[in-house]
Amino acid sequence: MPAAPCLGPILLLASGGGLIGFLLAVLGAGGSILLLPLLVSGAALPTKEAVPLSLLVVMLLALGNLGPYVRRRQFAPRPALILGVPALAGSWIGGSWVKAGQVAEPVQLLVFAVAAALASGLLLAQESLPTGRPRHRGWAGAAPLALQGVLVGLLTGVAGVGGGFAIVPALALLAGLPMPLASGTSLLLIAVNALVALTALGHWPAAGLPLMLPLLLGGALGAALGQRLAPRLPERRLRQGFAALLIGSALLSGVEALRLQSPRVAIPATRSCPIRLELGS
Repeated sequence: MPAAPCLGPILLLASGGGLIGFLLAVLGAGGSILLLPLLVSGAALPTKEAVPLSLLVVMLLALGNLGPYVRRRQFAPRPALILGVPALAGSWIGGSWVKAGQVAEPVQLLVFAVAAALASGLLLAQESLPTGRPRHRGWAGAAPLALQGVLVGLLTGVAGVGGGFAIVPALALLAGLPMPLASGTSLLLIAVNALVALTALGHWPAAGLPLMLPLLLGGALGAALGQRLAPRLPERRLRQGFAALLIGSALLSGVEALRLQSPRVAIPATRSCPIRLELGS
């Protein structure tokens, strides 16, 4: 039966989308960094197609999870402006580098792997953060937050992630925002950041669009579950579990980058899946 080999990748994408939607709903960040290795290693999608598709899915899932935060007015305009504007500039620059062919595919994956490893440390560092005491009331202390925005934007443009895994720690560590406020602000910045990076890339992922259905369906279910369970889940354990997932994601992307650099890379059997043939037609 020709459809049988494709069932595994479809279930993998739906499960991955569910995990991403759940994490975005609970933490307001982080889940998007799992999407690129899911598309590259799980769905055997070339990085050129996976990066813009990742940005598109991240943007839609972030917007879908933003509603509850907007209703609760959990959004901080001033830190969003300080971090968000430089992040948009960084996204445009990073996407333009990729569009011009200045960033090779293995480099994209290695950048992603390093970012995922660093993100795990940032999330664990949040456990000791004080909350409810915003800092940097004057503009003089805004420089570290703006610099973080540039770095997040560059990562978004180059590696195709929303950057929420770095935005939330930046808002909590540098701006002193409580977690709910940092999460709501992060979701809006993720969506806008991803849109700018997608525009800068100038490549619409038409070949990968059929993969969006299981991702978004799984993401919607995961988000609904996350929004219901979030008040009951211990935040510390969630951060620890997600940090472990980030380390696994970093290792997976690093191995894929090394394989792409090797001249004797064997094409995985999953690429013969009818979905991949249909996508490449």
